[in-house]
Amino acid sequence: MSENIEKAMSFFKEGKYKECIDAFSLVLENEPDNADVYNNMGVAYTFVGDFEHAENCYVKAIELAPDMAQAYINLSDLYFKAGNLASAIGTLQRGSYELENNLVIAHLLARVYIEDQRYEDAINELERVLDGEPENYDAYYDLGHVMFEIGDYESAISNFENVLQYKNDSELLFYSLAQAYEANNEVDKAISNYLKAIAVNDKFTLAYKKVGILFMARNDFEDAIEYFEEYTKFDIPQTEKDSVNKLIERIKAKV
Repeated sequence: MSENIEKAMSFFKEGKYKECIDAFSLVLENEPDNADVYNNMGVAYTFVGDFEHAENCYVKAIELAPDMAQAYINLSDLYFKAGNLASAIGTLQRGSYELENNLVIAHLLARVYIEDQRYEDAINELERVLDGEPENYDAYYDLGHVMFEIGDYESAISNFENVLQYKNDSELLFYSLAQAYEANNEVDKAISNYLKAIAVNDKFTLAYKKVGILFMARNDFEDAIEYFEEYTKFDIPQTEKDSVNKLIERIKAKV
């Protein structure tokens, strides 16, 4: 590693991004075809908020090294954060073409497809990821959400259940699974998973309201009151708190 590259990386670690850029620029005077330097320089430009120069650096890195996965990832992230989903997708599609076996790029492409509501394309990419990495629980989780969005609740449940084989301490997972069961009219399993979400995180506000509504729907009024009252103890908007308190009073009138 040249002295200037060492200096640049040292500046980067210290958060001195402008000095880092200057050091990388000196490297490029002698190594104008160094794709790694362009990619790293792009990251430094990103940190100082100079997105135009960052974009140029990533594009140059890809031009010099079409098989550099990180440059595609960095460039697509730049576009994604700017709200330019079309360019993010195009960048990842090219990366996926150049590096057809790179499942990280395929997974990122799926997530941008999801953001763009291109669900069928997302499903294809996620299934490709899972073919290569059958224990990738993040891909199962993403696929579960896609299936939920398109109304295939049984498939959503199946994918969320697959995640539980690898991770069973996430309130968000139990909440997502509960929502899928609820949408599939499996109320008891929905309640069970909302309660599991609360067991993992007893400050997970939304689960209290959801489980209260389901208890009320099956006429378990005492349980409904308990969870609604717990819900109103959280820092929620006063209008919401007033609305739930009125609901509690109506339920109590029935008990």
